[in-house]
Amino acid sequence: QLQLVQSGGGLVQPGGSLRLSCAASRRTSSSRAMGWFRQAPGKEREFVATIGAYAVSTYYADSVKGRFTISRDNAKNTVYLQMNSLKPEDTAVYYCAASKYASAGYRRPSDFDYWGQGTQVTVSS
Repeated sequence: QLQLVQSGGGLVQPGGSLRLSCAASRRTSSSRAMGWFRQAPGKEREFVATIGAYAVSTYYADSVKGRFTISRDNAKNTVYLQMNSLKPEDTAVYYCAASKYASAGYRRPSDFDYWGQGTQVTVSS
């Protein structure tokens, strides 16, 4: 079993920044791509960003491209999501997830088999 523990999140004003962290319980997470998803009330869980096992490649949803940055520190078994220029429409519960694959190219929720507990991000003035 692989456990993912998230931290960060909270309330921020529009235009502000937040950083989410996701710590994995085992080093084997370094052989997997990692991703961030989000789910707003009444909506389906949607892809935000992925990063390959060795951070060679990253992918972003069009809605966050240029504002969010995904990164990983395999020595710390931790993945990060830096969120800048936040908008009210970014409000959601954010989830980190471990992919079944090493490639960052898989972006459906069904491509991920371990999930963090979720953390609320609220962007409001």
